Amino acid sequence: FSCRRNLFFSIILVEIDLSSPGLAVFELERLLFTGKAIISHADEVWPRLYIGDQHSAANRAELHMHGVTHVLNAAHSKHRGQPDIYEGMKITYFGIEAHDSCDFDMSVNFQAAADFIHRALSRRGKVLVHCHVGVSRSATLVLAYLMLKQNLPLVEAICAVKDNRGVIPNRGFLRQLLKLNSQLFGTH
Repeated sequence: FSCRRNLFFSIILVEIDLSSPGLAVFELERLLFTGKAIISHADEVWPRLYIGDQHSAANRAELHMHGVTHVLNAAHSKHRGQPDIYEGMKITYFGIEAHDSCDFDMSVNFQAAADFIHRALSRRGKVLVHCHVGVSRSATLVLAYLMLKQNLPLVEAICAVKDNRGVIPNRGFLRQLLKLNSQLFGTH
């Protein structure tokens, strides 16, 4: 699969059947597996929007070098990911306690995360969205942002992200994104 805006893009949209939830998750996983291999701790997946891992979020020098102004931690906990690491850096922090399990309801965080990202980007900020590895929780929140604030259907959002960073939200998160897609665009 190629997700560049060309003839292949049209083929992908026709080929993925979003009408059956089980089949749709399988098809989305198949599309996601064609993404770029992860070769760095963080990658820009949309202008000024990065997906990264815990290492990228803790590397103050890299954050400063890239001009990151906002950090959304999708793996916030009392033991990991406290905002005090950014003290004196002029970084706005937002933490979401989320578990990377198929039965965790990430959808309750979609709107708040999308609003945080959108506000930052609207003010010309740079946003790092991260979790532990940077492939499931963080990717899910970025995909929801692209759907909610950039009006991209799920397949287009995946295509926008996967060519810049290999991501693979867990199956529960994919089902929640499919539900969001249905609510926003009237398709399954």
